[in-house]
Amino acid sequence: MNIALLGKGKTGSKVLELISKENVTVFDSQNALTLEKLNGHDVVISFIPGAPFLALIPLLLESKLPVVTGSTGFEWPASLNEDLIRLNKTWIWGHNFSMGINLVKACLETLGKAKSIFPETIFNVHEIHHTKKLDAPSGTAISFKNWLHQDCQITSERKSDVIGIHQLHLKTEFESIKLEHEALDRKVFANGAIYAANAIVKKNDMTPGLINFSDFMAEILKI
Repeated sequence: MNIALLGKGKTGSKVLELISKENVTVFDSQNALTLEKLNGHDVVISFIPGAPFLALIPLLLESKLPVVTGSTGFEWPASLNEDLIRLNKTWIWGHNFSMGINLVKACLETLGKAKSIFPETIFNVHEIHHTKKLDAPSGTAISFKNWLHQDCQITSERKSDVIGIHQLHLKTEFESIKLEHEALDRKVFANGAIYAANAIVKKNDMTPGLINFSDFMAEILKI
């Protein structure tokens, strides 16, 4: 599998650590992405900021390559899903490419049912990230709330170089339940992106269109 890697920042550099450099071409300010340079690649992986990625979408569509992207902070073009279906191509996107977080998702969907037996249940989500993370709450914290299907308070904390900690606290009248997911190394995100890229390249029956990573993993895990 030959990967076109957009950027080699905090997470992109981890992709380089996990895959033979002979199979990866890095595109950045030193090597601008062009349609011609994408020839010979099987898939694109991107962890560049949202605005630069958004600007590259027309070129990526023209290349007809599958894409796996963790780029955030932008709105997807309204016609993108239809364009991908027309081209019979799959793009997978996500705020969090941790495969383990999808096991947490299954737990949250179950815990969200607590109000059916404990009407006074209170849900709280707390997320902790490094001080350079600008958005708050994190996309994953918002996903926690969505997976619960319940109203809940979300609080955020920026602390040193924490990669990412997400905590759920569920409190009833007589019980307390806590669930925590911590990313120990940025390789967790790179590994998930590589896993998704492999699936797109090797599976002949991938559904075309713009697919969220959590939906992709739910299908894999059958949850």
